Amino acid sequence: MMQGFPSLRPAWLAAGLLLLALGAPLAHAGVVIDGTRVIYPAKEREVTVRLTNQGRQPVLMQVWADRGDERSTPQTANAPFLITPPIFRLDPQKGQSVRLMFTGEKLPQDRESLFWFNSLEVPPIPAGADSNYMQIAVRSRLKLFYRPAGLPGDLDGAVGQVRWQLVRQGAGYALRGDNPSPYHLSYSGLTLAQGGRDYTAAGGMIAPFASQTFALDGFAGGAGAGQVRYRWLSDYGVAPERTANLH
Repeated sequence: MMQGFPSLRPAWLAAGLLLLALGAPLAHAGVVIDGTRVIYPAKEREVTVRLTNQGRQPVLMQVWADRGDERSTPQTANAPFLITPPIFRLDPQKGQSVRLMFTGEKLPQDRESLFWFNSLEVPPIPAGADSNYMQIAVRSRLKLFYRPAGLPGDLDGAVGQVRWQLVRQGAGYALRGDNPSPYHLSYSGLTLAQGGRDYTAAGGMIAPFASQTFALDGFAGGAGAGQVRYRWLSDYGVAPERTANLH
């Protein structure tokens, strides 16, 4: 155990993740991960992820990958990636790169596979802290895409292939996007423009060769042509806004 930090025992880690799941308002991350996602091209032997401590105190970091379980821990996660170093100290205003290596699990070769990269930030215990001191760990999660070699087209072109339709959803309406491509397509927000008004929908992701609905806020239905405006996430961050016609 590093001096000033708690040992990362499974019980302690589970308690820390529970606090995160409950949305503890006192948790503030000082460590920033470069990028908005991690792309692992199948042809690469490894990829690196850079973490930078922008805070004023050292922190203990633990990193791992999972298959989509938000309550995963390094002890329970079983994603096919080896990440080194798995635990390290990160001093203030310093950075650290971690290496991800694919372990060779058989995955679909006609589409991307989705995993998640996790980083747990544990602050030090202040000197003289008593037994009532509450220490809160902060976990960050980024999408981790395994991208097979030889997929047709690219992410930019795939976004333009999505077919958008207006559909009923419960008592309201939603935008449905049909993704015919082998790529996961992520959106930071969507807007339906119809009849001189704009109706917004929260962002989300459409899996390869799948459809996804996005509930519209305040739209009660109406006839006529409409247009969808959206911002999508490229491999490098938020891309410029685009538009598409409804079908």
